[in-house]
Amino acid sequence: MHIGVRQPRLRALLARLLEAGLRAVDPAGALRRHVRRAGVRLHVGRQRYDLREYSRVVAVGAGKASARMAVALEGTLGDRLAGGLVVVKYGHAAPTKTIEVVEAAHPVPDQAGRRAAARLLALAGGLTPNDLLLVLLSGGASSLLPAPAPGLSLRDKQQTTRLLLRSGATIQEINAVRKHLSAIKGGRLVASTPARVVSLILSDVIGDDLGAIGSGPTAPDPTTYEEACRTLHRYRLWQVVPPRVQSHLINGQRGRYADTPKPGSSVFRHVQNQLIGNNRQAVEAVARAVRQAGLRPLILSSTLTGEATGAARVFGAIAREIASSGRPIARPACIIAGGELTVTLRGHGTGGRAQEMALAAALEIAGLPNVWIAAFGTDGTDGPTDAAGAVVDGQTVARAARAGLNPAGALRCNDAYPFFKTLDGHITSGPTGTNVNDLYLLIAL
Repeated sequence: MHIGVRQPRLRALLARLLEAGLRAVDPAGALRRHVRRAGVRLHVGRQRYDLREYSRVVAVGAGKASARMAVALEGTLGDRLAGGLVVVKYGHAAPTKTIEVVEAAHPVPDQAGRRAAARLLALAGGLTPNDLLLVLLSGGASSLLPAPAPGLSLRDKQQTTRLLLRSGATIQEINAVRKHLSAIKGGRLVASTPARVVSLILSDVIGDDLGAIGSGPTAPDPTTYEEACRTLHRYRLWQVVPPRVQSHLINGQRGRYADTPKPGSSVFRHVQNQLIGNNRQAVEAVARAVRQAGLRPLILSSTLTGEATGAARVFGAIAREIASSGRPIARPACIIAGGELTVTLRGHGTGGRAQEMALAAALEIAGLPNVWIAAFGTDGTDGPTDAAGAVVDGQTVARAARAGLNPAGALRCNDAYPFFKTLDGHITSGPTGTNVNDLYLLIAL
């Protein structure tokens, strides 16, 4: 892991903290903690399954962590696993023996994802009530399983996805739209198969809403066509989404298409949704590592939301308070938060929510001594870049001025990536194999 900090001690500390968070939410380890086999018995959380009752055991799934989950599942089930298919983001594959791993695009879907989604639906639909279908889900599944509803094209979904990602809408709002343009999301995967379904879920959603993680292909969907329409109107996207998207949502609202399966639907009687990991576990692991390093930890939240610039103002205010009064915690200390921030794009630069937060934080803590703020995407990719995030300190703005950079201008243009590239302020890990939102750290020594 590369961390753009000049001080060796601080660089080593940050690496130690971030790696502790990643270890806590390693998908393979998380799956093994919740799924184990004892002879002919498969234990999933508190549920027990007699494998003798099933003709076939098949695994499907999608998400940035699904390949690592597949590796662990193969080790658990051994020769009892008949095969399967999971879809991961390009570069996030892992070597498997029985389950096929297909790579596709994220966050805007591509043809590889569309073909994989069609194969996955066909595989699930070809099972019988005597089969067991294990579904491996993690963040990113929404984009990696593009199965356009009848009458829609992949291009329609691509254009709508791009607009939603730039709008500042929350993941729940984005997924409310995506579910109603899909043949697989919003519980429709469950509706497509007669098999017994066990879904193993690594959460990248605040509050662990099962209907929002990967757009909930195995979970009831409380959202409606009407809500999808309201979201597009709320963010002034209705007039710019493709006409077929408008028509599809209007026809759904008028009852011409069946809505997604709702809570209480009989299709979920044969489904177990098992959460196996989330951001809180990563945050708590970082806090333990902070204490072991001799610093005072303070967990601010594992449900941080809102605009990245707003979160930066909060972190900046806390940093200034620590510097002036020693509150809410005395040095040496580390404030820890996790969550899912958003960026409303107003410029045409390159960056991601973690880099945007770090850039805004640099302006907030300018001049403060011995204070650092790091923002890190646990999947190893922040926005459409090769960086996982960035780290700043009280001298970042001064260094930028000496390099001829304008941090405020870069922030206005949402152009954090080249700013940190020039200053060597990036955190770069490569694909981590997991995905549980972001980590935000404020270190005061």
